[in-house]
Amino acid sequence: MQHLFKENIMGILKNRIRTFFGKPQNIILLIFGIMLTFSTVAPVVAIVKDTLQIHPGTIDQHLTGKASGYSIVNYIDLFTSKLAMSNLWKPLINTLFLAIFTCLISILYGGFFAFLVTRTNMKFKKYLSSIFIFPYIMPQWTLAVVWQNMFNSNAVLGTSDGLIASLTGVTFPKWWCQGLFPSAVVLGLHYAPFAYIMIGGIFKNMDANLEEAATILDTPKWKIMTMITLPMITPAILNTILLVFGSAMGSYPVPHYLGLTTLSTKYISLNSKYTGEASILAIIMMVFGIMILSLNQLSLKSRKNYTTVTGKSGQLSKINIGKAGKYVVGAVYIVMTFFTSIWPIMLFALETFLPNPGDYSFLYTHDFKNLTTKWWLTSENVTENGLYGQHGILYNPTIWHAFWGTLLLAFACAAIAGTIGTLIGYAVAKNRRSRWAAYVNNMAFLPYLMPSIAVGAAFFILFSNEHINLFNTYYLLIIAGVIKYIPFASRASLNSMLQISNELEEAAIIQNASWVKRMVKIIIPIQKSSIISGFSLPFMTCLRELSLFLLLCTQGFILSTTLDYFDEMGLYAFSSAINLILIVTILVFNTLADKLTGSSLDNGIGG
Repeated sequence: MQHLFKENIMGILKNRIRTFFGKPQNIILLIFGIMLTFSTVAPVVAIVKDTLQIHPGTIDQHLTGKASGYSIVNYIDLFTSKLAMSNLWKPLINTLFLAIFTCLISILYGGFFAFLVTRTNMKFKKYLSSIFIFPYIMPQWTLAVVWQNMFNSNAVLGTSDGLIASLTGVTFPKWWCQGLFPSAVVLGLHYAPFAYIMIGGIFKNMDANLEEAATILDTPKWKIMTMITLPMITPAILNTILLVFGSAMGSYPVPHYLGLTTLSTKYISLNSKYTGEASILAIIMMVFGIMILSLNQLSLKSRKNYTTVTGKSGQLSKINIGKAGKYVVGAVYIVMTFFTSIWPIMLFALETFLPNPGDYSFLYTHDFKNLTTKWWLTSENVTENGLYGQHGILYNPTIWHAFWGTLLLAFACAAIAGTIGTLIGYAVAKNRRSRWAAYVNNMAFLPYLMPSIAVGAAFFILFSNEHINLFNTYYLLIIAGVIKYIPFASRASLNSMLQISNELEEAAIIQNASWVKRMVKIIIPIQKSSIISGFSLPFMTCLRELSLFLLLCTQGFILSTTLDYFDEMGLYAFSSAINLILIVTILVFNTLADKLTGSSLDNGIGG
């Protein structure tokens, strides 16, 4: 009897296992749940271990008198030494202020623009909507370099005069040229398109019943805005804050160019002699990423729904800003978007023809004869003319090796992250009520919220040691890029998969269609646009990434780290040319992606 009971239990267990593994979505969740747990937790464990480890030749060896082993001396020194203010507290305060001000600027600028495009009769909407997203598509440091070239002056900073100082003699104070203010403005402008896309989507699709009902009841417009409209767009604002805050915290290029000491810039400066303490800074940045994810989960649970109690269905009429006003406001934004989107391309191109890049004094003297093509065309005598042994841009093997390396990395990251993200989105949508599916979804999204410099540091520590040394290889760059960019594809896939009815796939199962056939013939064709977006977003982001890859390779591997190398050499014409190459490449591939998918980032809002 006991033997039969055991056989019965084993039979039930086998049937449950067979049923579980008979569903492809369960296999996908199991495989990628384990993979994502390892790929997310292992680097964090490695970096925590690095904070306790004694590194030969660094401050912890000096303080402990040991060349190896473990100690908490890095924590004690970072938090309590005389250098604690400059190494920890000041960078932390600057980072928090930078993140907060970036959120405010991006939401106010991007959100107000979204309101104008969706709810008013402003002119030139289609052009403005398309051009407004350029700063987000372009590399993060683009506007920082433009800010330097525009506002720097010899009188204030001891550098070459920028464009305004050269043309007008007007000099700007140091707080305007360097530090928190310009860093927050530049990052705010960079992420404003992100706020525009998220808030604009809500404005565009908001149920007209709600505001129309309030209008019928003679509710004042200010009350409609504060009591109905703002609460409706609160989820989009909150999402923007959470995502922009985390991204701004991990920004390295903008504070680096504009002279602001943050956790990311301090990490780079401490990494050689204060290695363990630098790792603690990375842990602090990661903790903020986890806190942001927790806040996001809380916001999902506490969101309110609104029900119309009166009114009829309809489309609210656009707010009339006047016959002249609709042209004036549109013209103002045309000028503003020119300086944030088109002017950087023109300025970088001009920089590559200046005999002394960054010096615009020729504009004041009208001496255009000194413009030169040497930075582009020099193929011989490379030791002369300030080239420091480098061939001209068109003949420079370092630049072109980095260019092809960047494309290789971007295509590899997009293909792998896009495929994994699409599968995760499909599996989570099919098992949407499962706790394991929710866990996998959160683990897939967590790397996005972790600052890029901290993720790069974690992978550097994990894969740059005597056991596994992948430093300065494309393998390491691809691994880091895939883990960081899976969230783009998984979220794009999940949002689209949730819209597909299960009946479609069930009908195919009845016809004995295999899972591969169902995916190829049903799922992918229906959500082709969203799935391609899941591949194109990692590709575009990878092309312009610096913070993530800064520690993982040397110059010549990809364009962003090569740009940083030429900046350090003082070859600013070369770094401007790389900026120009990156921007043009990104715009070309972005246009191709738009043509392939039939949509763009701003599609459905006003573009």
